[in-house]
Amino acid sequence: MSPFDFINTINSTKTDLLTEDPLLEKDYVPYVINRQMSYFYDTVLFSNEMNRCHGVPNKWQYDFYLHGIRKGKRFAKWSKPPVKTSDLELVMLAYNYSKTKAETALNILSEEQLKQIRKMYETGGR
Repeated sequence: MSPFDFINTINSTKTDLLTEDPLLEKDYVPYVINRQMSYFYDTVLFSNEMNRCHGVPNKWQYDFYLHGIRKGKRFAKWSKPPVKTSDLELVMLAYNYSKTKAETALNILSEEQLKQIRKMYETGGR
């Protein structure tokens, strides 16, 4: 069972998965659940409390979320990994941009354009 199944039951269905099958407790990943709950204004304090009490058993943590949070649709995209620093540095060098302008340019540039920039600043060697 994935952590997103637990998140779905906390937010939408309100069915207690761990009471139905206690063996699912090993599939509960507190880090993922806490991170997902930290994205919303009405659940961020719950997430903060669980981060403070990180030593409690997974069942208690799940019950805290399940019975404490109101039912509702909550969806948040996971934050993306950071941009490759090599591409960022190449764009900064190629266009003489600051870091913030180069990050914006990276969102606009196609993969083909990035390949051309990489090729332009490619250094030889073994």
